Amino acid sequence: MKPKTEAELAEMVSGLDEPVRITGGGTRGVAGPDMAIQTSGLTGITLYEPGALTLVAKAGTTVGEIEAALDAEGQQLAFEPMDHRGLLGTSGTPTIGGVVSANISGPRRVQAGACRDFLLGVRYVDGMGQVVKNGGRVMKNVTGYDLVKLMAGSWGTLGVLTEVSLKVLPKPEVSATLSVQVPDVTTAIAALSAALKSPFEVSGAAYDPDMGCALLRLEGFAGSVTYRSDQLKSLLSGFGEVAELDQPDTLWVDLRDSAGFHEQSGDVWRITVKPSDAPDIVARIRAERTLFDWGGGLIWALVPVGTDLRAQLGAFDGHANIVRAGSETLAELGRFQPEALGIAALTNGIRQRFDPRGLFNPGLMG
Repeated sequence: MKPKTEAELAEMVSGLDEPVRITGGGTRGVAGPDMAIQTSGLTGITLYEPGALTLVAKAGTTVGEIEAALDAEGQQLAFEPMDHRGLLGTSGTPTIGGVVSANISGPRRVQAGACRDFLLGVRYVDGMGQVVKNGGRVMKNVTGYDLVKLMAGSWGTLGVLTEVSLKVLPKPEVSATLSVQVPDVTTAIAALSAALKSPFEVSGAAYDPDMGCALLRLEGFAGSVTYRSDQLKSLLSGFGEVAELDQPDTLWVDLRDSAGFHEQSGDVWRITVKPSDAPDIVARIRAERTLFDWGGGLIWALVPVGTDLRAQLGAFDGHANIVRAGSETLAELGRFQPEALGIAALTNGIRQRFDPRGLFNPGLMG
């Protein structure tokens, strides 16, 4: 089913008598019921006010179309959403509804925030086929703001998004990337933490063990970036040799999309933890390759097919979610970290309110 209007979608949902899979551009390979509702027919930027830093688009609008419109005005989606196609081997085109539903946020999250932090308003169809509008189109209108944020990261289990309102930001004039040669993950996290705690406005903080260096991104006006870069070089010199890299934009796109894992066989997990816990977490797992983002708060891990990474980790303060694995592994382990009983009860209660018939992406989030 591929509705072209919100009213058509609402009518479809009202008439459902069995569960469905909600999909946008189909780039994240989410499995589920054979019957699917595809939102890629709901397209178009319905409002864009560069002066107000506000954009409204239908859920099926491609990220590429939105980025092109923003680029023409020197603006951007500050949360730089990841493109999963290379990692998952999927086709299709990423849509803004899919990005919001999964709260996809890239390296700049350490400075600018996550996708949900830029979400101003939503329109969606709930499990009874009712059209719901929540939030607004400008930052000062925060009516229903918490509910708006609840939709971000719900993975289509609460309702089918039809339109989203987003705050956008100006693109930086220049960007620079510093590398710090480090001997191990402990030193890398210490260097990243020192940079993030500094007043020099780091907009990316990653560590690639294969490169053997911690990576810091600085963005803004040329004079400011030059000054902050010089200050950071001095601050970080005690952790290892510091250098400025060429072609930083390509590097951060590759880090955003976990490009180093694209041609590698095995399962890919995404672990979120406190950065200070990252060295201990990595020591517990038998990963073939790792990549660290968000100052060490996000760990990408490549492991042998069928690995139960949660069993290797044991109890820890964080989440270990599967991003890429076979259907048998996903069925056995579940894509997302199991919730504590109290949280699970709260989550199930919310879903019951939004989707009382249990139609949308059943079983996806536990």
